Amino acid sequence: MKIIVVGCGRLGSELAYRLFQRGHRVTVIDHAARAFDNLPPDFRGRTLEGEVLSQDVLDRAGIAGADGLAAVTNSDSVNAVVARIAGVKHGLGNVVVRNYEPQWAKIHQSFAAQVVSYAVWGAHQVVDLLHEIEVRPVFSAGNGEVRVYELQIPKSWHGRTVDALLSGTDNLPVALTRAGQTILPRSETPLETADVLDVSARPEGIQILRQRLGLAQEED
Repeated sequence: MKIIVVGCGRLGSELAYRLFQRGHRVTVIDHAARAFDNLPPDFRGRTLEGEVLSQDVLDRAGIAGADGLAAVTNSDSVNAVVARIAGVKHGLGNVVVRNYEPQWAKIHQSFAAQVVSYAVWGAHQVVDLLHEIEVRPVFSAGNGEVRVYELQIPKSWHGRTVDALLSGTDNLPVALTRAGQTILPRSETPLETADVLDVSARPEGIQILRQRLGLAQEED
């Protein structure tokens, strides 16, 4: 694939190098030539110094024939404009935007670009590490809007079903591990003490499950 990376800071240089290692043809754009010093010595992609919002620079980078573009500067406004140019003017559907300031996230999303927000994702991760004990996140999709959580079933839920735990929510069962064996659970699957149930959920959905498990433990 031919991919353009706009911005060669710590993120852009790492991204460009990883793409290069996977065999992609990578062009990196930055307004400052010294930024290319961030690239490892064995990087063999193309570097292009110039104003990243310049149509001429984007043309020279080959945007017309690109398969994807990542706008990863530390300026949300620059990333938004570059993504808009790539998507609207050049019809590039595979566009990823770095979200630097959390308040810009919805603006980026309104442009139909794929958004990576490290501030939002990082905050989710730290909250979970500090707050989750019986409910542990094991996989995160997007910026943490949807995750797979690992729940340990307490004694007070022994004999109840998966459906009883998840009813009234949009949470979905992913896997159930019992005595070292993992199955795909059904709604009618009975739960046993010490089962580990993996559930896909949004933050509000997992909060409901946490409360249900907590109330069950208090009743025990």
